[in-house]
Amino acid sequence: MANTTLTISSKNYSSWSMRGWLLAKFAGLEFEEVVTAPDDPSARAELLLLSSSILVPCLRHDGATVWDTLAIAEYLNEITPHAGLLPEERIQRAHCRSIYGEIHSGFTTLRSSLPVNLKGHFPGFKIWSRAQADIDRVCTIWRECLAESGGPFLFGERTMADAMYAPVVTRFMTYDVKLEPALAAYASTIMAMPEMQE
Repeated sequence: MANTTLTISSKNYSSWSMRGWLLAKFAGLEFEEVVTAPDDPSARAELLLLSSSILVPCLRHDGATVWDTLAIAEYLNEITPHAGLLPEERIQRAHCRSIYGEIHSGFTTLRSSLPVNLKGHFPGFKIWSRAQADIDRVCTIWRECLAESGGPFLFGERTMADAMYAPVVTRFMTYDVKLEPALAAYASTIMAMPEMQE
């Protein structure tokens, strides 16, 4: 699979790039990582050749070009069905799809108020009430999933839901969001993954 490439911007500042990269790693896909800065005019021209929407991540694999993190997740599940990206059981699979779909399409205030920055740490950061509502919803999702699965991941074993929520974990670490013990343990589990360490 030497011809497989994953074009991303920054795993440090781009939650979508981090998600796409984690998903490809979780799938066990061998790929060449292409990093480009979307604010560089020459990089934008190059991205247009890779993806007409200028969206990253963009996966090129075996003749297919797939952009949008959700599309990449589903494509990777299709080509690596035994990687465990989704739970085996139908109802759990549906639930997993619902919660990673929610992070994909929602939480806009959380994203704008607490941008991803793995290198930053801002103790005592003032969180707006609308962002707090997003944080509360994320905590509810995590709490319910962990209570049902028993952990250590949202569905017991690591799935694409954990890849989708990993950048949220980093946001909580960066902005010193206080978590109850079970959720703090989940956040620590995510941060300790070899892929996150890498």
